[in-house]
Amino acid sequence: MTATATADAPQDAAGPEPEPVQKPPLFRPAVRKRLVPYWLLLPGILWLLIFFAAPLIYQASTSVQTGSLEEGFKVTWHFQTYWDALSEYYPQFLRSVLYAATATVLCLVLGYPLAYLIAFRAGRWRNLVMILVIAPFFTSFLIRTLAWKTILSDSGPVVGALNSLHLLDVTSYLGITEGQRVLATPLAVVCGLTYNFLPFMILPLYTSLERIDPRFHEAAGDLYARPVTTFRKVTFPLSMPGVVAGTLLTFIPATGDYINAELLGSADQKMVGNVIQSQFLRVLDYPTAAALSFILMAAILTMVTVYIRKSGTEDLV
Repeated sequence: MTATATADAPQDAAGPEPEPVQKPPLFRPAVRKRLVPYWLLLPGILWLLIFFAAPLIYQASTSVQTGSLEEGFKVTWHFQTYWDALSEYYPQFLRSVLYAATATVLCLVLGYPLAYLIAFRAGRWRNLVMILVIAPFFTSFLIRTLAWKTILSDSGPVVGALNSLHLLDVTSYLGITEGQRVLATPLAVVCGLTYNFLPFMILPLYTSLERIDPRFHEAAGDLYARPVTTFRKVTFPLSMPGVVAGTLLTFIPATGDYINAELLGSADQKMVGNVIQSQFLRVLDYPTAAALSFILMAAILTMVTVYIRKSGTEDLV
């Protein structure tokens, strides 16, 4: 007992062991709370940096290169490529803007009544009509465009009906068809663009119209406004966000489209997308193709910015 007590004496004299020192947290709770949204945005930011910003920078460097596929391309800051591409292919640029703008207007004219019907008049059939609008997305874009080759063929019902109504004489005089055929003409390309991008117009319009409070229409009726006046003064202004969104979703991809011009048009209806595709995959002139892509992107961005500001929705810019 004495030996044990003597051996334990130094430990008792030293007292209890000190508690380990805790390190302060890297971020205070308030700071961590403010950083949560940024951590949630991090995957999306990384995705954009890897799959958008990096390819964009690479294409920008490609557009100022010179050389050939055999000798290799080197960055020489040859900005003359932009002017050469624009001066040579400006007809395709103008044609792309014209076709896309025409298809956008047609989509608006055709899509607005349908969106209005779904929002205010469809009733229990609303879901069915919406499924019919979305149904084309379940078919390949390429297959849908190829189907129009059959629809607009020279022996098809469309050409026969137009011939019987003598409308092809008028369209041929206007220069949108050639003789007694529709395929391989500007009208065929515009019809393909309108059909393929029509759902992109209908869905934003429906969303915007569906949010309008029906009591606004009732108030307009109580003030003895005619249906036309109610639409002009109430419905259409309140649906402008949908109109702007629908036109942008239609015009932007239609401008860069090349499938419809390739399958439904001829060499005289080629759009700038066809030129870029050819320069990248056939001619293998990568600097010209990259320069055309940047010119198209800059032109669309400029037109969209002006359009948004003129339409009174500057908050979208």
